[in-house]
Amino acid sequence: MPSLKDLKNRIESVKSTRKITKAMQMVAAAKLRRAQESAEEARPYAERFNAVMADLAASVGGSDSAPKLLRGTGSDQVHLLVVMTAERGLCGGFNSNIAKLARNHAQRLQAEGKTVKILTVGKKGRDAIKRDVGELFVGHVDLSNVKRLSYADAQGIAKQVLTSFDAGEFDVATIFYSKFVNVVTQVPTAQQIIPAKFETAEEPSATALYDYEPSEEAILAELLPKGVATAIFSALLENGASEQGARMSAMDNATRNAGDMIDKLTIEYNRSRQAVITNELIEIISGAEAL
Repeated sequence: MPSLKDLKNRIESVKSTRKITKAMQMVAAAKLRRAQESAEEARPYAERFNAVMADLAASVGGSDSAPKLLRGTGSDQVHLLVVMTAERGLCGGFNSNIAKLARNHAQRLQAEGKTVKILTVGKKGRDAIKRDVGELFVGHVDLSNVKRLSYADAQGIAKQVLTSFDAGEFDVATIFYSKFVNVVTQVPTAQQIIPAKFETAEEPSATALYDYEPSEEAILAELLPKGVATAIFSALLENGASEQGARMSAMDNATRNAGDMIDKLTIEYNRSRQAVITNELIEIISGAEAL
């Protein structure tokens, strides 16, 4: 049974921990608002961009004149997985959920006889899958010094991916990130970016009525690399909001758990203290009766 001093020290330690988790929760809440606004503001642009690209891709079809980023290499033997996670932890299952999705995807491709290469963005995702698929790593992007994500950061990653594709190092590229829904819900997502895939609208859009100058192929050749960067930037913004939401929830749970632990330790401390006082009273009474 722990002594009164041990219990008191532990209570003070848990109280200090609760102060830290509460502060981290408040910081995450402040960062979440800005990150959520950035992610939500980027969605209309990405959706409209994809709608225009879908119309152009539909008009070009699978012709030989279509850009390589659209028609692909004609093979799907080599896959590049771009796993995007956070640089920091203490955000619940945010990093591990993305890593698990990417790891399962890689193992499934390997079971099918495919060659898998992994490019990691964010230290935590790299650490999470290093033990299982570390031999598949081909590169890492460090964003630990980036205070606020910008389109330039996404362009840097896109340039690295496109350079590898032009060099014939892979056939299919897929990005892994967490889509932000709300504070308590973030959905791990896999999105293929090379060859480009666009969701076709259920109803023909107005853009299908326009004649493009120059040709659709020329426009696609110019816009598809920007589409890769846009998809990566959108994923980074979604990740940023998801990370802060997950950290806010995790620190809120940690603060509540610390409070519950303090209550239990306080009860145990009071009971132990009462037992000590009772024993001392018994000793005093026994000594007085002996006299």
